[in-house]
Amino acid sequence: MLSQLMVVFGFFALVLVMVYWVNASVSLFDELITDGHSARIFLEFSLLSLPGVIALVLPMAAFGAAVYVTNRMSNESEMTVLQAGGLSPWRLGRPVLVFGVLIALMMSVLTHALVPASVAQLRDRESEISESVAARLLHEGTFLHPARGVTFYIREITDDGELRDVYLSDRRNDQRTVTYTAETAYVTRDDGGPKLTMRSGLAQEVQTKDLTLSTTNFTDLTYDISGLITSGGSERRRARQIPTLELLTQTEAVAEEVNDSIGEVLEEAHNRFQMPLLCVVAALIGYAALMTGTFSRFGVTKQIVGAIFLLVLVKLVESAITEPVRSTPAFWPLVYLPSLVGFALAAVLLWRAARPFRPERRRGQDAEVAA
Repeated sequence: MLSQLMVVFGFFALVLVMVYWVNASVSLFDELITDGHSARIFLEFSLLSLPGVIALVLPMAAFGAAVYVTNRMSNESEMTVLQAGGLSPWRLGRPVLVFGVLIALMMSVLTHALVPASVAQLRDRESEISESVAARLLHEGTFLHPARGVTFYIREITDDGELRDVYLSDRRNDQRTVTYTAETAYVTRDDGGPKLTMRSGLAQEVQTKDLTLSTTNFTDLTYDISGLITSGGSERRRARQIPTLELLTQTEAVAEEVNDSIGEVLEEAHNRFQMPLLCVVAALIGYAALMTGTFSRFGVTKQIVGAIFLLVLVKLVESAITEPVRSTPAFWPLVYLPSLVGFALAAVLLWRAARPFRPERRRGQDAEVAA
């Protein structure tokens, strides 16, 4: 049973990861490629987002595997044979528990190591490429909008870095609109940041209030483009990229660094332990819910829907404890309440499945005898 669970889990995990990953990659592709970044950057960012996607789908894959294998074994009468041999639902649930623990170990590696490392690397790469003038502005033959109210166009970029037939419209000031056109231009850098040096061009300024136009021919004009390059943001770290040990041992310092409350930092740290437990909970609820069912011509749809409802209930508990934990750091043990509720629900289902006398089963047997 354990081997079947692992095989089916691998299939479900692969399918779910591909679905979520492709969905996330579509928006990432639109954001990066339209900004002029290469396909290599897109692929790198997609791979860095993969650990977070895997961590998201593991509980769902564990639940799906437990439901599928339990249902298949019931349909093929394997469960009936095992129970007739004296194995109770509690004993049959041991492989499911071992399966859940194995998935929890995988999730622990993700939450404590891979996800924080990937988030840290992703922020570093975002900071690097956000400072790349070439990626954001030097893209020939396309009208770019590097900032709100700014349009930039280059007809051609030569091998030696010369920009030909440059168009720049600046509408960020409500009082006036300035449009620059130049035959050639170069990107230079000084202590103040990157500059666009235009040569042999025309500057046209339109006053919005009275719609007056003034033009100026120039031979050489320097325009500050540092404001057009989206900054990579503060170098301050985020809680998601900080190691778990540091979150737990230096909570106050981390809270000050990431500009979060102490409760939010503790929630992030303990969620990394809580998420693996949810994998065990999902597998046990999926198995236990199907074990409570009796023979029905309608299959186990009712049990599957009930199991999904119980998982939703666990997630509702998780949402309910978020605000108290964030506002009151002393309430951090509440982070583990969803898992405790999940284990309790699974235990109740298994107890119900293991009862020696069940009126509904007895009625089903009497009906079969009468038939």
